[in-house]
Amino acid sequence: MKIKLILSFLLLTTYFMVFSQEKQAEKGLIKVSVMYPYAEGKTFNMEYYETKHMPMVAGYLGTNLVKYTIEKGLSSGIPNQPLPFVAIGTFYVKSLNEYQAAVTPNRDTIRADFKNYTDVIPVILVSEVIK
Repeated sequence: MKIKLILSFLLLTTYFMVFSQEKQAEKGLIKVSVMYPYAEGKTFNMEYYETKHMPMVAGYLGTNLVKYTIEKGLSSGIPNQPLPFVAIGTFYVKSLNEYQAAVTPNRDTIRADFKNYTDVIPVILVSEVIK
């Protein structure tokens, strides 16, 4: 019983240490959120977005990219309200200037790929991670 308790404690401690370090590492990064609003009758191919589009854009970002995430919208935070976003793709980068320098010459290619996975016009938010 003591061994199980000790192992559980060590596992939890390790988890919280890793999680805490990851959050600290994100502080100060630039976060580029590409949000796809939900609209009746619009389409979104999550498989293509995950396996083709996001890796393509990530490739343009090179060593400036720290990580990227993909979120699939499930519901609104308020019951009986429509889903606000069908998907959100987020890039965490070290430098906004480097991000813009990488994306600008590839903008037409990135936009042309939209038709392969969606007919939704994304909303883009660029922010700084504070905590």
